[in-house]
Amino acid sequence: MPAIAHARTATHELIDFIDASPSPWHAVASAEARLLAQGFTRLEEGARWQLAAGERYYAVRGGASLIAFVLGSRPLAESGFRIVGAHTDSPGLRLKPKAALAGDGLVRLAVEVYGGPILATFADRDLSLAGRVVLRGPAGQETRLLRFEQPLVRLPNLAIHMNREVNEQGLKFNKQTELPLILGLLGEGEDAEANLRKLLADKVQGEAADLLSWELTVHDVQKGCLWGANEEFIASRQLDNLASSYAALIALIATEQPTATCVAAFFDHEEVGSESASGAGGSFVADVLTRIGFQAELDEEDRRRAMARSFFISADMAHAYNPNFPAAYEPGHKVMVNGGPVIKTNVNQRYTTNAETAARFMGLCEKVGVPYQQYAHRSDLGCGSTIGPMVAAQLGVASVDVGSPMWAMHSARESAGVHDHAYMIAALVAAFGS
Repeated sequence: MPAIAHARTATHELIDFIDASPSPWHAVASAEARLLAQGFTRLEEGARWQLAAGERYYAVRGGASLIAFVLGSRPLAESGFRIVGAHTDSPGLRLKPKAALAGDGLVRLAVEVYGGPILATFADRDLSLAGRVVLRGPAGQETRLLRFEQPLVRLPNLAIHMNREVNEQGLKFNKQTELPLILGLLGEGEDAEANLRKLLADKVQGEAADLLSWELTVHDVQKGCLWGANEEFIASRQLDNLASSYAALIALIATEQPTATCVAAFFDHEEVGSESASGAGGSFVADVLTRIGFQAELDEEDRRRAMARSFFISADMAHAYNPNFPAAYEPGHKVMVNGGPVIKTNVNQRYTTNAETAARFMGLCEKVGVPYQQYAHRSDLGCGSTIGPMVAAQLGVASVDVGSPMWAMHSARESAGVHDHAYMIAALVAAFGS
């Protein structure tokens, strides 16, 4: 295992990153701050690009997707790209455009379910709001990030006295009628919608009359922590998939003067299918790689040669074996927390791994002394997917799906291993240097 002091330091940095990133827009802002501090230059998609050999750049699309890259020293057609992809979004609850609900002396907020969260885990937790709002300004629209650090809303459970079967039947919520979040009391004559708009506008130092629209996600305000007898585990929100995103970000920052051009791509909307302009199913990654190739003066033949020499790692969290539920796992593929990166395989191409790409990733791990594991889903359970298949199909590149093992994926509070985070960083550094 990596030195415990090193692993814990890396994990505390991850926890700080997640704490600063309660929404995908905040995640990109957090990543951007780290890139700028390490000498990366922002490129605007609407501007002409001028790239210098060996330099470090990034571009943002839609506020919640970011692609960063370091130009390699070898000709692009000869070395290709080394690409790691992850996603910035997490499943949960999002506010509706007209969210304020008045009744029974209370203001509640109407929410929509984003992706596939474990809804029961959001009950009785200290929740708040974060995301972005758009205001009318003197020069046109202004987009501002918004975050309430304190507990602001809550989803109270129904007492067991009114729900006697909850422990036998499980906690279930009707998505329309039982998920609205309690915001506060409503005084006589007060307007719930006006109160909400003022609350949001005040938080970003704007005027309620200028508030045009918002995209706000619900998040648990409890900061991540280490737990376990020897503090060998992590507990936090959004480990899926900010842990992979941060590992890729740190690995790219650590990559100096690579021979191949190295790319870290972070996409929004993975949890809802990725079919958007800023999602992995859109053109963002292909557009960036094409523009890099144009700057390298590649013709169509050399562009295809570059892609044929490229390697893509789809980094998304993996299902660790939970000993309380042994029947949920394929017997020969019980991956363990703190057992190293997981190579994920599915013959129906829910993951992109094949024998050659699995072996290639195994070789990278062995090169830096990192253990690895292999995962396959039970045949009688539906298997989730990642950005891997769609990006690999778009680009036509060799690809592998990997991830750090974790418990309680899609919970409001997930768990993973301290050592696994350090392992993943080391494996991705090796990938960028290959």
